Amino acid sequence: MNIHVITIDGPSGSGKGTLATKIAQHYHYHLLDSGALYRLLGLSLEKRKLLEVLQDNLTECVEIARNLQIEFVATEQGIRVLLDHEDVSQVIRTEEVGAFASRVAVIPELRDALLQRQRDFAQLPGLIADGRDMGTVVFPEAQAKIYLTASAESRAERRVKQLQSMGEDAKIDDILANIQARDKRDMERKVAPLRPAVDALVIDSSLLTIDEVFAQMVNYIDVQLAKAFY
Repeated sequence: MNIHVITIDGPSGSGKGTLATKIAQHYHYHLLDSGALYRLLGLSLEKRKLLEVLQDNLTECVEIARNLQIEFVATEQGIRVLLDHEDVSQVIRTEEVGAFASRVAVIPELRDALLQRQRDFAQLPGLIADGRDMGTVVFPEAQAKIYLTASAESRAERRVKQLQSMGEDAKIDDILANIQARDKRDMERKVAPLRPAVDALVIDSSLLTIDEVFAQMVNYIDVQLAKAFY
């Protein structure tokens, strides 16, 4: 039986995580937060004191990547992320763990190790895959592909609010600089650069509410899924 896959790609802070959760709940599909995978791997390697010596211990790090015990659970409050049955949902959203993820994501061997892990999330009745290369690399045959973007300034404002809600001190100038640096790194990396799939619907959420973007996405997905039946 054909498993429907819907990909939602885009830069950090574009709202794709929030919307992926809402879409997964709407269609009762499984959810993959691929960005969290890299954060989880970075956190796991840091706990093992391997993050600073990645290249010297690459074989061991690849094995860890292949065997991470992870689970994503979509709830009304957002995505619960479990690592080795421990809820690390808050921990992996910190700026520190985000930096861990960036260091992991540029290593081709670790990206390859996580590739099949991501594809294994495609199970009945369907999957919502949230990330940066879901529609271009991981699920190029997905029935519906969406690329969600927003201005760097809008994304920085959202990130500041998110961090403040978590009790973290956040300065808009620092966050904006971090976002711009990460955009440049993600878009210019040689392996799986951040870009829309050629057949993706591109939505700029800078001036839109979550509900407005959600409505656009559902309308598009419904049309694409209807086509998949014929």
